[in-house]
Amino acid sequence: MLPSSSWGKRKLRGRLGWVRSDARGVMWARQEGLHHPHPNAVIRCPSSSSSSVSCSGDSEEEDMGLLEVSVSDIKPPAPELGPMPEGLSPQQVVRRHILGSIVQSEGSYVESLKRILQDYRNPLMEMEPKALSARKCQVVFFRVKEILHCHSMFQIALSSRVAEWDSTEKIGDLFVASFSKSMVLDVYSDYVNNFTSAMSIIKKACLTKPAFLEFLKRRQVCSPDRVTLYGLMVKPIQRFPQFILLLQDMLKNTPRGHPDRLSLQLALTELETLAEKLNEQKRLADQVAEIQQLTKSVSDRSSLNKLLTSGQRQLLLCETLTETVYGDRGQLIKSKERRVFLLNDMLVCANINFKGQLEISSLVPLGPKYVVKWNTALPQVQVVEVGQDGGTYDKDNVLIQHAGAKKASTSGQAQNKVYLGPPRLFQELQDLQKDLAVVEQITLLISTLHGTYQNLNMTVAQDWCLALQRLMRVKEEEIHSANKCRLRLLLPGKPDKSGRPISFMVVFITPNPLSKISWVNRLHLAKIGLREENQPGWLCPDEDKKSKAPFWCPILACCIPAFSSRALSLQLGALVHSPVNCPLLGFSAVSTSLPQGYLWVGGGQEGAGGQVEIFSLNRPSPRTVKSFPLAAPVLCMEYIPELEEEAESRDDSRTAADPSATVHPTICLGLQDGSILLYGSVDTGTQCLATCRSPGLQPVLCLRHSPFHLLAGLQDGTLAAYPRTSGGVLWDLESPPVCLTVGPGPVRTLLSLEDAVWASCGPRVSVLEATTLQPQQSFEAHQDEAVSVTHMVKAGSGVWMAFSSGTSIRLFHTETLEHLQEINIATRTTFLLPGQKHLCVTSLLICQGLLWVGTDQGVIVLLPVPRLEGIPKITGKGMVSLNGHCGPVAFLAVATSILAPDILRSDQEEAEGPRAEEDKPDGQAHEPVPDSHVGRELTRKKGILLQYRLRSTAHLPGPLLSMREPAPADGAALEHSEEDGSIYEMADDPDVWVRSRPCARDAHRKEICSVAIISGGQGYRNFGSPLGSSGRPAPCGETDSTLLIWQVPLML
Repeated sequence: MLPSSSWGKRKLRGRLGWVRSDARGVMWARQEGLHHPHPNAVIRCPSSSSSSVSCSGDSEEEDMGLLEVSVSDIKPPAPELGPMPEGLSPQQVVRRHILGSIVQSEGSYVESLKRILQDYRNPLMEMEPKALSARKCQVVFFRVKEILHCHSMFQIALSSRVAEWDSTEKIGDLFVASFSKSMVLDVYSDYVNNFTSAMSIIKKACLTKPAFLEFLKRRQVCSPDRVTLYGLMVKPIQRFPQFILLLQDMLKNTPRGHPDRLSLQLALTELETLAEKLNEQKRLADQVAEIQQLTKSVSDRSSLNKLLTSGQRQLLLCETLTETVYGDRGQLIKSKERRVFLLNDMLVCANINFKGQLEISSLVPLGPKYVVKWNTALPQVQVVEVGQDGGTYDKDNVLIQHAGAKKASTSGQAQNKVYLGPPRLFQELQDLQKDLAVVEQITLLISTLHGTYQNLNMTVAQDWCLALQRLMRVKEEEIHSANKCRLRLLLPGKPDKSGRPISFMVVFITPNPLSKISWVNRLHLAKIGLREENQPGWLCPDEDKKSKAPFWCPILACCIPAFSSRALSLQLGALVHSPVNCPLLGFSAVSTSLPQGYLWVGGGQEGAGGQVEIFSLNRPSPRTVKSFPLAAPVLCMEYIPELEEEAESRDDSRTAADPSATVHPTICLGLQDGSILLYGSVDTGTQCLATCRSPGLQPVLCLRHSPFHLLAGLQDGTLAAYPRTSGGVLWDLESPPVCLTVGPGPVRTLLSLEDAVWASCGPRVSVLEATTLQPQQSFEAHQDEAVSVTHMVKAGSGVWMAFSSGTSIRLFHTETLEHLQEINIATRTTFLLPGQKHLCVTSLLICQGLLWVGTDQGVIVLLPVPRLEGIPKITGKGMVSLNGHCGPVAFLAVATSILAPDILRSDQEEAEGPRAEEDKPDGQAHEPVPDSHVGRELTRKKGILLQYRLRSTAHLPGPLLSMREPAPADGAALEHSEEDGSIYEMADDPDVWVRSRPCARDAHRKEICSVAIISGGQGYRNFGSPLGSSGRPAPCGETDSTLLIWQVPLML
């Protein structure tokens, strides 16, 4: 044991830190130039046998390799930065401030951990009579002491770094050494997994033991900051996200070439990996706790109880929603909060019953008790939107009842009329449609008038038609708005006496539009996850082929032929996604469709022509919208988006005289005959905007764009660069390009970074300056001269590369070009392809923290990589898809679209927009509303007023047929203005945002990302079943070019 007094007798004369551990996980606190006063003063993580809660350590042997020391008794000097030296750069000043924040937050965190032990655990253990048994104390405070040990040692090392900061300015390697050890993950994992149990014990003790409740209250009152025990114990869960934010700020202010930069990137990687693992474990623990809580509310003999306790159920989504019941006239009859559980194969709705003393809710979160109201199998649940015509179910043979309605009407008329919540909006829309038909008839009659009248002529009649059409659009927008937070589910019920199936409608109000989108999207994907090809869809090699829950992996949504013409054996060349938002899509259609836009698929036949197929993705399954032939096979494609500054300038100059100068997103094609074609991506008319031939008519193997050039890698080792122009076409394809010889072999792949361009030729990669394309340096990515770099993908501060032969992929640093990691893909596929040693990587893709690897055997491997600015090192074994191709994976591509921000806006936000515009002092007043029934109705609704102004008819001949007095002269500006309109908030209308609860965490959210992954290759194969015994017939032959499309949940 290291005595606390020995610290004060010695001065720190060197750097104190943590160095590498041996195989048993031991970490030393080392001093350079000073021997430690006690040779055995190291940290020990106590074995799991010392507590009733199991430890998830690697082994007991490794756990026993650490010796215990009471680090909490050590009194090291508080880390303090010395006075700021003169002549520091602004970045150095900021880095000092960030270091101060790290020191301050770490000191506060260590003090919080000490308070848990000193103010709560120790008094409870010593208390007589016991307010909490010793066994329960061990469970509640499990692993807190070990976490304190880890951070106390980190604080000691941090003190040394702070003392020498001005001379070294290094902190990243300290984080890597401190938090990359398996012991830290094990200790925190145990704590996170135990957290729910600890809170459950505390809550139960508060309800059953007054002495314990009084103890917690007294401790909170005595604490200086009034933080509860729960507030202290949740801090370890929040610690690593805080570290990540601080290191991100530090990295932003660390210039390239700084000795701490690579260490900071590695530290970010370690902390992100650690945080991701802890988050996943916390999610699984919370899921188990929710299912257990739900199981308690079900009878032990019920079939639902057996389903919930079978261990095969996974919780995909759980939220408190408000169930509402409406009358036939749209009036709100009643509403009540329900807890809705979306499991992987069923939907459960439960009543919420809070029991117990509400006064403890300030000390520990209260968990509700549930009473199951209904449950149904997931395939039988249907989402029915406002205005849906019932195409998904048979209205004539299904009787619809309302959940909560006392009895269903059995009249023939009621059986065929489906009340989807408040029907008033639809009735008003139908009335407008009828009125428009009448006005159109009146227009025909007006056209037969022989006299000429000022306000009874075809111009006025057409204005009437325009006004009604505008009112209809507004009504459709109101229906669309009503969809935003209203989730309608059609569920199966028991048949009636005649055997006729009865379905009942349940209407939930979600807290916000984001929640509604989430429910519709996850219901849709959960149904797809139940298909045979997704049961299972992925396997984990390191878990004895244990299948993953299909929802938490990319889900195979569809398998389609790549080309509509099967007569020709067309080979796939490339694929790109052109994101084009479709404003006609309904609210839920956005949630269930693939990423909006178009897929351009290119290919051809060797020695013959090429083909381009365009698919529309604005629905759950793609459909071909156009295909056209080309003179030669397509080898590569590149989507070139519109630059942000150009989009802004185009928005500012919409009234420009020359609309042809507007630059839209384009798609560039590289052909085998050396042609480079440029197409507009928005117009599916596929007009070719520009074309050119490569120097020497060399085949175009790869295309990449940068802010300055369109880059083409050619067969003869030349890099052709076409400069950017300011006209209607982005690139100057008419002038000869800038040519640069990269090497003697073909330029197989290009990569455009922020300030550089990487080009591969054989095993070497050349780094070029982005603007001038001057060679900066080159490096050897593979030691074999016969091997070529075929693929390069960037993530964070690293680039993963694949090669023309071999089973490995390699990671290189973007700044130092250092080789950081090598992964053998064959080890991941041996159980799927036994005996197959010769494997080659044929495609790479990084998307949403996953590295997709396609192989020449048709197998697709998924490897986890960090998402942040750190080094994208692979830390897990990953997964292997059981769905693949019969031949090599020709390409992997991502389709991404951003959902329009107005989809997330609440009705109140939408109302504030037009109101703000109306409030501007433009000198225009509203027209008076006529004293009629419609006018009184509009006035009653507190400003729900569609202002419609007719264009002036004063210039027309004929008398004025009107009872109203002529408008004053100063109102001419109003009369001559074009028609306009404004929608205001419905303050007393139950259709809008009924009992909505705005969520603060969603206030800043402006967009949602929809993502799909597409693989292309020959045929479709399910590796989980023997050849030829696939459960579902493949839509394509084994030699047909095929696209597999995986969907992932919306990024919310």
